[in-house]
Amino acid sequence: QVQLVESGGGLVQPGGSLRLSCAASAFTFNDYAIAWFRQAPGKEREGVSCISTNANTIDYTDAVKGRFTISRDNAKKTVHLQMNSLKPEDTAVYYCAAGRLLEDYCSIRRYVYDYWGQGTQVTVSS
Repeated sequence: QVQLVESGGGLVQPGGSLRLSCAASAFTFNDYAIAWFRQAPGKEREGVSCISTNANTIDYTDAVKGRFTISRDNAKKTVHLQMNSLKPEDTAVYYCAAGRLLEDYCSIRRYVYDYWGQGTQVTVSS
């Protein structure tokens, strides 16, 4: 059974950092693009960042460019999201998702992803 498990969330002060991880199992990880999404209370789920199968293509939503960095380790079947200079508006549940997309392609649009994790809470507050 395909499984994605997020970890690394927590409470952090504004300006702080967190590193989220997404661990995958039971599918050919190397064949899947991975993306991070987030959902704040009362808001729609939005795409944050994505990375293609070979990491040649990476994308970020404008709100996190320059602050977040996505990376993947295909040998460990893991994707990380390094989040720096966190702001209160980054508070949300963060989800990772996997989709079998074209090589060298990724997207931060929800509908292209087949598998989703359960999410990890990130709270940025003083």
